[in-house]
Amino acid sequence: MNLQTHLVKTISGLCLLFTLLVINPAQAQQATWIWYPGDYEIWLANDMQNRRTERGAFFPPFWRMDSHYVLIDFHKEFNLAKPEEVELYAEGQYNVKLDSKMLPGTPTKVTIPAGKHKLNIKVHAQDKVPAIFVKGPTIVSDSTWLVTFEDKEWIDETGKVSGQSGTAWLKAGSWNFNDPNNLPSKFKLATEPWKAAKVTRQPGSILVDFGKETFGFVKLQGLKGKGKVSLYYGESQEEALATETGETLDHLQVDRPQAVDMVLPGSRAFRYVNIQFDNTVNIGDVSMLYEYLPVADRGKFRSSDPELNKIWDVAAYTLHLNTREFFIDGIKRDRWIWSGDAYQSYLMNYYLLFDSPSVTRTLLAQRGKDPVTSHINTIMDYTFYWFLGINDYYQYTGDKSFVKQFYPRMQSLMEFALNRRNKNGMVEGLAGDWVFIDWADGLSKQGEVSFEQLLLCRSLETMALCANIAQDQEGARRYNELAAELKAKLFTTYWDQNKHALVHSRVNGQPTDNVTRYANMFAIFFDYLNAGQKQEVKQHVLLNDKVQKITTPYMRFYELEALCAMGEQDYVLKEMKDYWGGMLKLGATSFWEKYDPNEKGAEHYAMYGRPFGRSLCHAWGASPIYLLGKYYLGVKPTSPAYATYLVEPDLGGLEWMEGSVPTPKGDINIYCSQKQIKVKSGEGTGTLRFQSKNKPSSKGNKITAKGNNTYEMFIEKGKEYVVAYTAK
Repeated sequence: MNLQTHLVKTISGLCLLFTLLVINPAQAQQATWIWYPGDYEIWLANDMQNRRTERGAFFPPFWRMDSHYVLIDFHKEFNLAKPEEVELYAEGQYNVKLDSKMLPGTPTKVTIPAGKHKLNIKVHAQDKVPAIFVKGPTIVSDSTWLVTFEDKEWIDETGKVSGQSGTAWLKAGSWNFNDPNNLPSKFKLATEPWKAAKVTRQPGSILVDFGKETFGFVKLQGLKGKGKVSLYYGESQEEALATETGETLDHLQVDRPQAVDMVLPGSRAFRYVNIQFDNTVNIGDVSMLYEYLPVADRGKFRSSDPELNKIWDVAAYTLHLNTREFFIDGIKRDRWIWSGDAYQSYLMNYYLLFDSPSVTRTLLAQRGKDPVTSHINTIMDYTFYWFLGINDYYQYTGDKSFVKQFYPRMQSLMEFALNRRNKNGMVEGLAGDWVFIDWADGLSKQGEVSFEQLLLCRSLETMALCANIAQDQEGARRYNELAAELKAKLFTTYWDQNKHALVHSRVNGQPTDNVTRYANMFAIFFDYLNAGQKQEVKQHVLLNDKVQKITTPYMRFYELEALCAMGEQDYVLKEMKDYWGGMLKLGATSFWEKYDPNEKGAEHYAMYGRPFGRSLCHAWGASPIYLLGKYYLGVKPTSPAYATYLVEPDLGGLEWMEGSVPTPKGDINIYCSQKQIKVKSGEGTGTLRFQSKNKPSSKGNKITAKGNNTYEMFIEKGKEYVVAYTAK
């Protein structure tokens, strides 16, 4: 063989290898059901959010609900070394084209010849999301397939198909439906049987206590007879016994001549169930099927304080209960996808579960489709939290593909918000807008509220970041200019030198005298204040009891984050023990929507003018997970996906603590006592920063003094570091 022939064969072999590895990446992929991106999330959210009932009445969401596209074209191009037979499955009616030629009938198997070819599958479905599952030796359905809801084809007078013209193709959406028989339209959460902790029987009634807050389906065992059965659910015993005022109930007409086991069709939130039944009905026993999303804890925390450990455990359980098809607000009352609630769940998720699909499902379900006609959930601040959620998602996961794919939806939502600014370039509530901020007595929502301008500013900064990722340089320039302009207005309009703070609002062109915590605490962890202003806000607002106090875990979360960002971990630890520990002392088994230590007895259950309107299991109640992970274990990314990160442990008065913080590719493990710090990471390049009264040491590692008893050390992936020091 001469040299030229040898080179030709070698190059040909390399080209074939390149084709198999690069042009045909599906070879190493898992076949999964795919759909138009965002459509399944919208469809599933519609199904879930319309399950809400109030005393048996159907209670749909307040906002516009979109639908999926009913006709979708899927396609993929292949370059095969040899012929390949693929199996085809679809949710809906479908046809198949190979190289633009439609195949007869509805084939379930197709043989694709060797060489370059294009496979198209067009699916129609009204009642479910059009979806496909394709499986072959190397050809599989996955996120590399392209999809569109309008292929813009036409046929000329000879019958020739034009091909695609002006069509926008997106990468297919998917989740974890990796079996052709696991249909997306049939999705159900997992269940497992739970027994009651206590059953109290009286003639015609059974009071069941499951021992803690839970969610699922009641199971009536040995049900027999003919008559009426009523179930009254309660997060408290008082609610279960209040048959006229409890929030959730079920009424059944039973006709069972033979004893059967019956699982009620609707899932409910409860700890207690009060079952009332006619004397012609017999019930042998009562149990339940606990319903949950199977996602494991990756984050961990333990410390020298048993009460703090219990707070972590109950917070984790609270987040699990509210992590379902999506991150929802609370399991009893709304069961809706509120953007403000979900935003906090994302942050907690990054320190406990690190379940990225739950974040993206929720973001897509909230966003819906164009045209935008109202704010997300109709709430101005909740639109801005949606942008913040994308910003954090990118920082924690580094997922550029998600940002690029959905950047157009970000643009149209931002344009809606910008078009609602007034002549001063500020946002204020217009007709149809709900300015929420927080549940607080007498809190003004009138005029140009400083808190809303602050959130818009951060959202514009997020848009600039995402514009750069999407390679929209003109958009990045515009959003950066708008953000800078608004930030300047924030301080010229709202900063009051005499009050040492941002005032709450401007009405009719005049700043008000009122100072609230909201804009001021966000300005701290957004890093919008200089060092002097931060100290002023800390002393005159955050630590000032004369400023209206916060009574919801929702905003308490941000207040404590601001204090942690200012190095007040000792103070925050006491506050967590008082606030969340206060709920535990009242018997809480999950954390509440609102807690006011001044309330007594049944006052803790009332809200919205209803005696049991308050949620006793609310996602935003789980915020200690985030605070302990980010500000005590002290772990946070400093570049996307933890390529670089900071570990800055702060005991906050604890004798010791240890835990794990999850990252995209591994966990960061930390142990910290008064004398020793241990760090081991499976991800990126980190910096350990800590304070020590004396000069610290670490065998074989360089420690750099940074001044003011602060020291730093680099952390490499896979290596354990042990530091001897003396905590301040």
